Amino acid sequence: MTTDENLTENEVSPQKEKTEKGDECNSCKNDQEVVFIQDLGFNVKVAAPGVEPFDIQVSSMELVQEIHQLLMDREDTCHRTCFSLQLEGTTLDNFAELKTVEGLKEGSLIKVVEEPYTMREARIHVRHVRDLLKSVEPIDAYNGADGASLSFLNTVTAGDIMEKRRVRSDPVDCTPPDFIMPGYSNEKDLPLLPLHPVSKEQGSKLQCLKVLTPSGWNPPPGHRKLHGDLLYLQVVTMEDKHYHITASTRGFYVNNCTEEEFNPKPQNPSYLSHSLIELLNQVSSTFKRNFSQLQKRRTSRHPYERVPTPYQVYSWVGPQLEHNIDAIRAEDAFSSKLGYEEHIPGQTRDWNEELQTTRELPRKNLPERLLRERAIFKVHSDFVSAATRGAMAVIDGNVMAINPGEEAKMQMFIWNNIFFSLGFDVKDHYKDLGGDAAAYVAPRNDLQGVKVYNAVDLEGLFTLGTVVLDYRGYRVTAQSIIPGILEREQEQSVVYGSIDFGKTIVTHSKYLDLLQKAGNQLKILPHKVVNEKGEEVELCSSVECKGIIGNDGRHYILDLLRTFPPDVNFLKIEGVDLSKEATALGFPIEHRHKLSCLRQELIDAFVESRYMMFIKCAAVQLQQLTVKKQITPEIPQIEKKEEKEDNEKEKGEGEKKGMEEDEAKRIVESMTDSITSIGTGFSGEKQEMEDSTKEIVKKAANAVGSLKDTEFDIRFNPDVFSPGVVHPEPTGEAYKKQCQLVKDAADFLLTVQIPAFIRDCLDHNTAPMDGQTLADAIHNRGINIRYLGKITGMIQKVPQLEYVHRIACTELVLRAVKHIFTQYLQGLDMLSIACAVSHFLNCLLSSCTNPSVTVPDQINSKKRSRNKSKNNKNKQSPLAPSDSVTWADLSPKSLWAQIKKECKAYFDWELQPESGEAFVTQFSITKTMLMRSFCMKTGIQILIREYNFEDKNKQTFSDEDIVNMYPIVKHISPRATDAYNFYTTGQSKIQQGFLKDGYELISEALNLLNNVYGAMHPEIAQCLRMLARLNYIMGDHVEALSCQQKAVLMSERVNGLGHPYTITEYTHLALYCFANTQVSTSLKLLYRARYLALMVCGENHPEVALIDSNIGLILHAVGEYDISLKFLEKALALNQRFHGAKTLKVAVSYHLVARTQSCMGDFRSALANEKETFTIYKTQLGEEHEKTKESGECLRHLTQQAVVLQKKMNDIYQGKSKTGLPPIQIQPPSMGSVLDMLNIINGILFVQISQQDIENFKKEYDIRQQTKSETDKPESSEKADLKEIDTDNKEAEAAAESKTEESVTAAPAAVMEDIPVS
Repeated sequence: MTTDENLTENEVSPQKEKTEKGDECNSCKNDQEVVFIQDLGFNVKVAAPGVEPFDIQVSSMELVQEIHQLLMDREDTCHRTCFSLQLEGTTLDNFAELKTVEGLKEGSLIKVVEEPYTMREARIHVRHVRDLLKSVEPIDAYNGADGASLSFLNTVTAGDIMEKRRVRSDPVDCTPPDFIMPGYSNEKDLPLLPLHPVSKEQGSKLQCLKVLTPSGWNPPPGHRKLHGDLLYLQVVTMEDKHYHITASTRGFYVNNCTEEEFNPKPQNPSYLSHSLIELLNQVSSTFKRNFSQLQKRRTSRHPYERVPTPYQVYSWVGPQLEHNIDAIRAEDAFSSKLGYEEHIPGQTRDWNEELQTTRELPRKNLPERLLRERAIFKVHSDFVSAATRGAMAVIDGNVMAINPGEEAKMQMFIWNNIFFSLGFDVKDHYKDLGGDAAAYVAPRNDLQGVKVYNAVDLEGLFTLGTVVLDYRGYRVTAQSIIPGILEREQEQSVVYGSIDFGKTIVTHSKYLDLLQKAGNQLKILPHKVVNEKGEEVELCSSVECKGIIGNDGRHYILDLLRTFPPDVNFLKIEGVDLSKEATALGFPIEHRHKLSCLRQELIDAFVESRYMMFIKCAAVQLQQLTVKKQITPEIPQIEKKEEKEDNEKEKGEGEKKGMEEDEAKRIVESMTDSITSIGTGFSGEKQEMEDSTKEIVKKAANAVGSLKDTEFDIRFNPDVFSPGVVHPEPTGEAYKKQCQLVKDAADFLLTVQIPAFIRDCLDHNTAPMDGQTLADAIHNRGINIRYLGKITGMIQKVPQLEYVHRIACTELVLRAVKHIFTQYLQGLDMLSIACAVSHFLNCLLSSCTNPSVTVPDQINSKKRSRNKSKNNKNKQSPLAPSDSVTWADLSPKSLWAQIKKECKAYFDWELQPESGEAFVTQFSITKTMLMRSFCMKTGIQILIREYNFEDKNKQTFSDEDIVNMYPIVKHISPRATDAYNFYTTGQSKIQQGFLKDGYELISEALNLLNNVYGAMHPEIAQCLRMLARLNYIMGDHVEALSCQQKAVLMSERVNGLGHPYTITEYTHLALYCFANTQVSTSLKLLYRARYLALMVCGENHPEVALIDSNIGLILHAVGEYDISLKFLEKALALNQRFHGAKTLKVAVSYHLVARTQSCMGDFRSALANEKETFTIYKTQLGEEHEKTKESGECLRHLTQQAVVLQKKMNDIYQGKSKTGLPPIQIQPPSMGSVLDMLNIINGILFVQISQQDIENFKKEYDIRQQTKSETDKPESSEKADLKEIDTDNKEAEAAAESKTEESVTAAPAAVMEDIPVS
């Protein structure tokens, strides 16, 4: 565990008191789980040499080693690494838990005792010193190394906002920078440099030493080893003095060596010190001064800025970093171990064993599950980082193939116990499925399969650790290695499935058993297929899924690329006709490969929807049957209906659905009960009832296409429509049903899920900001990206969704560009990568019509000497340079032609504009947005400088602008299930109005998340945001600020600086800053949020309207009326555009504009705008509503002011009054009123109600829930009002990611969206 993780874990939960909250949590089924880990915190004293004794807080669950780490991080003890901890003279075991240490209690004194060094300890010490010296540099973050990533919050706020609270003297400087003013980005491109703002201290670089490196005299010769020499170092100080230093068992001293002469005797004085830093402090005064400043700077940073992230985050822009001599870095580059693995005893890690062992850990109760999930997560994130290093080494040509004699594309590699293969079609394996195109998507599909089987988490069934990487145009699959598989041919190992796509097929009873259990959850149907000998073989997966029993006796499954049924909309199959809805949309479309599958989210939604149909259908018939009997609840008549409902009907369905489902389920249950309880005496009647029930179930089952007549059974045969697979009885009923279900599911995607996604956007339940969030939103609905062309066509017809249309078009173009770029990179020589990439960017983004290319000249000189070895062509690695310079022939025109062709071929989407310039103008997007998105998709890091895209004579990019290339990594993300349960339970508590309980559950969820994931994770950021919001609502503004600050820092670190979630976090933080009276900080945060939003999605987006309303309001509060008005008018225009002219959001916007105009004395405009507000409220809410009355008051006040002003003006004109204009009486708004307004626009409602009201509320709510079914009347107007104000779009989007809906609540009682507030 690293220092910072330990630090932060203590910092996150100071006391870590895990109270017994079990009873409120779903996951606690039985009593033994309720008792949480008894985790006690207490203080101990630490005495280290040369430092006053100090107190530290520890917890009984910690290991002794964690105190070690803490001391290595503290400013006053960080220079020690080789010491032991002693309690009353006995040395503590590093790996013991503190609670097992005898005599350790509150106030005990622990002594730090310096230990003699060993070779290993000396190397660790030197590495630690090197880490301390570079600890404040952002080099690792830009290079994407060691889990470092960038964070600029504290630069934006000029220091830690939590410390600012204590100093109340910030002058309010509120002028926004030009580039974020409304309308700026229409004329000019957004500047890039503010993305990575420079803090004051970054300017002054603290260098402590010129060089610190192992000396060339290493290793010590035999006779010096016997004198205790361990290694030799060479140091050049800032004063330019050269020292040679010996690390011996007693410590470090200066010796008499020079570059030419070896003389290891100690110098006089030798400055012998136990720590290298103490030695350097003595020999160099600059070192002493700068090192202590450096440590102050390091320890003053927020822990969240320093803790490593579990998965590496890369930056798409970066400076040209200075490159210093660093021997440790050089050593790391060529060792296969990860830096810290040096300390692991034994050999390289056996990844497969670690991954599988963690899965086998017990999981009966909460502590066991926490341990297991933590282990799974830790091993998995280590595996991902090892796989990433290995894949880069493979592509960079740093690893030897295990089959070097084969053709390059077929080569495979093993590095650090991980197996690597390239995404090419080897041995025509995928010939019938689409060749290389199929081989390229197969790893991604396989990863989806691994993901779902891992989520099922069935004991006894194992999958391989799998990571898919795209780097420099190649796709690499990294997998852990099944024990024993390399010793025998694959044919001998496979005991289940087929290695030749269905010619020879084997099966295995144990596998059938395991896969059937998993298949029940994944809706996979056990089925038979016929092999080439004509024998029927039973399987419970697709044919190419293979089962191999490893030498460790575990049952592994691999090649899960077709876990889910095929997508018939993208397969042309003879004799298969699609529905008329599908054909109307132009399906089937022949895709590049035949591996298109439906997504798991779609399968789940489809089965759920069919189940509801089944229940409703049965309920209607049962009801008719028992009308004569005693049970006659009213229920709407529901005919057997297929999925193909119109969208309009869908809309009504949404509201009715909740009632119908519960109602229908209840009826079916009560029917069956009454049937069984009725005629015990009258057996004849009972028989009759049973028969009719069977009949009803049969009808309902047939109506929904169930595979069985006797019950609801919808599962899929993943092998239908697979080329080369032979089915028994292909004309039989059963097989026809299986085919029909697969067709229905593909239809469901078109007729239900796509309209549902569009409706989500219209209701602002989801508001994608960039391609990534758009893809997430589509995936959440179970829609594949290959449908994006069709979706874009549909969205085009909805003017309100113009912003989604713009994002979708940009995404389509950039995905097409990525496909072209991948091919483009594959033919490149290493020499010309930078030139070629910058040339490609010029063709894509520069206005220069014919960018010139300079081909690196080494290529030309090589050309001649290469001709001799032509015949050796096929042995050459695809990673080896190719001679051709075809890349230089690319021109903007030819590139755009390729893009248009690719959009049509892959997405069936017509790209209208004839050039990149036309495209940018038509969709009013900036080239900076395109550049950001392109770099993030392809893994390019470009130089952070201002780019001029407009100059027609000068090209934008040169090869110097391409700083780096990094891999795009796809992997599964293990989940913290218990934390998730706590979180969702907490949310539902909040929605019922129990804020305190909800708060406790969500705090507990945070504890569990920290326990499983460590300190940094996207889900923790989300949890912190929720806690901040709850604190704010419960009135604890300071705590809200603290939680939200962590949420912002963490989101920057794990999601990325410009990620839409980070923008949301900034906006929230600004609100809490304002509530804590940090007005100028709050504006700085909003300016940052607006800048990031412009960078990501441009100005025309609902999220920008929210940011602008916030900025306008706060500027209004500090009296900057002119600037305020610009932002508020922009917000008004955006709200009208995206929410419709007569909605309540627009009414609020009009009101804000009117307020500002009245403060400026422009009463006429103010009146006009307030009238608009009044009209909207009157039509939407009615005359009597308090909002309408308030607006009426406002109008009267404004009219009065306007009359007074006019009268004075007339007096002056007529010469009656000699004085000039009298000062207009304008009251600047109070901070309180501004805060109220901010709460409203940010979707936070405070409703002051008494306890009695709350009780009535709950009763009313329950009654409503029951009667909701009979009354499907339109929403009452107040309810509409609440819904309108109370939506936090992005919130919902973020929540969708973790499948939870975040509902905004209010104190003292939480108000749900469903409840109208009277």
